[in-house]
Amino acid sequence: QVQLVESGGGLVQAGGSLRLSCAASERISTFNTMGWYRQAPGEERELVAVVVISSGYVDYAVSVKDRFHISRDNAKNTVYLQMNSLKPEDTAAYYCKAIRYILEARYVYWGQGTQVTVSS
Repeated sequence: QVQLVESGGGLVQAGGSLRLSCAASERISTFNTMGWYRQAPGEERELVAVVVISSGYVDYAVSVKDRFHISRDNAKNTVYLQMNSLKPEDTAAYYCKAIRYILEARYVYWGQGTQVTVSS
């Protein structure tokens, strides 16, 4: 069973930075895409950033573009989310997600989440 383990969350002041890590139990090259989602209390889970593993293509939510940067390290089987210029509205639980397609089947894996709290 694939395991995704997030780390790097915490409490930071507005304007600060954090780097989240998502370590996979399998080679990330076996996934089609990996991404970061977040969910604030009372809100729906939303996409923050995604990377296509094979090509390196990335995409971001409008709210985080130019502040957050997603990257991958195939050798470490890890995907990162560098978060800069953090705002209180970035406060949420952040989740790592991986998707794999095998023939006609789509497999989706989630991590347990890591909390990010930005104080004003």
